[in-house]
Amino acid sequence: MMTNSRCFFPLLLGTLFFASVPLASHAKSTPPGLRVGAAAVSFVADDSMEIAGSILPGKAMGQEGELRAVAVVLEKAPHPKVAIVACDILMITRDLLDPVVAEIEKTTGIPASHVLINCTHTHHAPSTVKVHGYGRNETFCKEVQKKVLEAVQKADANLAKEKEDCQFHFALGHEDTIGQNSRQMLSDGTIYWTGERGDFVRPTGPFDPELPVFAFRDGSGKLLALMFNHSTHTIGLRAGGKRSPSFYGLAAQELEQDMGGVVSFLEGASGSTHNLFVPSLTAITKMKQSVSETLARAQPREVHRIAAMKRSFTFKVRQFDEAREEAAVTNYCQKRIPTRAEDTARVFRNMRKELGPMQGQECTTWIQAMVIGDVAMVGVPAEFFTKLGLDIKNRSPFRHTYIAELANDWIGYIPDQDAFQLGGYQVWTGFHSYAEPGTGERMVDAVVEMLRELQGGR
Repeated sequence: MMTNSRCFFPLLLGTLFFASVPLASHAKSTPPGLRVGAAAVSFVADDSMEIAGSILPGKAMGQEGELRAVAVVLEKAPHPKVAIVACDILMITRDLLDPVVAEIEKTTGIPASHVLINCTHTHHAPSTVKVHGYGRNETFCKEVQKKVLEAVQKADANLAKEKEDCQFHFALGHEDTIGQNSRQMLSDGTIYWTGERGDFVRPTGPFDPELPVFAFRDGSGKLLALMFNHSTHTIGLRAGGKRSPSFYGLAAQELEQDMGGVVSFLEGASGSTHNLFVPSLTAITKMKQSVSETLARAQPREVHRIAAMKRSFTFKVRQFDEAREEAAVTNYCQKRIPTRAEDTARVFRNMRKELGPMQGQECTTWIQAMVIGDVAMVGVPAEFFTKLGLDIKNRSPFRHTYIAELANDWIGYIPDQDAFQLGGYQVWTGFHSYAEPGTGERMVDAVVEMLRELQGGR
C-alpha cells in the first residue's frame, strides 16, 4: 500500500466510513490475453441535498439522467489489473477516496496504484466538497464511497466471466465546437469569469479539441465498454433546476442505450475552458455524433501490457496579500455582477480568512500515469489548466496521451504561471485555488517523468 499522507486542512479531515458491499469474485489465475469487465452503479440523491458548482449552494427539484459511478477493469496477464472509474460529481478529496481504494485493493486484488477515480465535474450534483459558500453533504459522500466500491467490484466480477480474447479499439477524434478558452481578456485588462463580457478582446490560452475514444469488445465483437475524453467544463442541462450528469454524462447514457455496453466520460484538462455558446441540447447531440463517428473509425490495437503507477506529490499553500486579493475580487464583481457583488466578495473573504493561517503549509496529493498498450492516461488531482494538459501531451513519450483531471483527489484549480500573472477568478485565493504558483509546471515535470519510466518498462 502507498503512504496515506495528505495536507492537514480542516476541510479534508475526518474519513467517512461506508457500508460494506458484498465481495466480488475474481479468478485466482488468468490465461494470457486481454480481459475486460465494466459496470455502472447509480448514486441515490434527493431534493434536500445542496447542489455544488456555484458560489452559493444550489437547489434541485428532480433529476434527469442518472448520477453514476462507472467502472472499467482491465487485465492483461501477467500484469496486474487496472480500474478506471468515472463519477458524476463535481470533485472529491482523497480523505474520502483513499479508504475506498484500499478496500478495492483488499477485495479485488487491484493494486491501489492501478485505481484511477475521475470526477466528470458535473455542476449539477450534490456537494462532495467544502468550497465557496457551502460544505459537503456527508450523506451523499458516503453514497459515493459505497457506490464507487460497488462499481469496481461488479466490474471485476464481470471481468472474471470474460474469456481472454477481448480487444481494445481506439481512435482519436476532434470536437472543436463545444468549448473554448473561457479566460477571455476584457478591455479593462481583467479576465472574464461571469457577468458582462461585451468588451471581449481575445482568449488568453488554448483550447484542446481532442476526443479520444477507447472501446473494448469481446471475442464476438460485442461492445463491453466505451470511454471518451474531452476538455470542457461539465455544465449544462436538458431542463433547468434538476440534478444531472450534465451534457457529457447525458450523452454517455444515451450512447449506452443505443450501443449497448457501458459508456463513460473522462473529464480532460478543462480548468480554463467552458462551453459559452452551444445550447445544452445541441451539445448532447453533437457529442453523441462525434463519439459515434470516432468509434466508427476505431481500429484494434495490440495490448502487449497494462501498467500504472501512482505517486505522492508535494506542494505548498500559497502566500497571498489580503488587500490585493480583496481588491481583485471586489473590483471585478462590482463592475461585472453588481447585484451579487457583496455576497460573492464575502464568500471569498471568508475562504481567505480560513486559509490565512495555512500559508506556506506543505501538502501532498496523488499523481498517476497508466498505459493500455501504447496509449497513456494521466490522472491529475485538480481543475488543470488546458495549457498544462497540452504540455504533458506534447512532452509525453507516448504518441497518444490523455488527461483525466480531478483524479484521486481535489486540490483546486492548478493554473500555469502565465495565468497567475493575468489574474482572474481561477487564481483568486480560496478553497477553489490555493496551491502556490509553479505547482502546475512541477506537476507536469513529475508526470512526464512517470510516463518516461512507464515507457522504459516495456
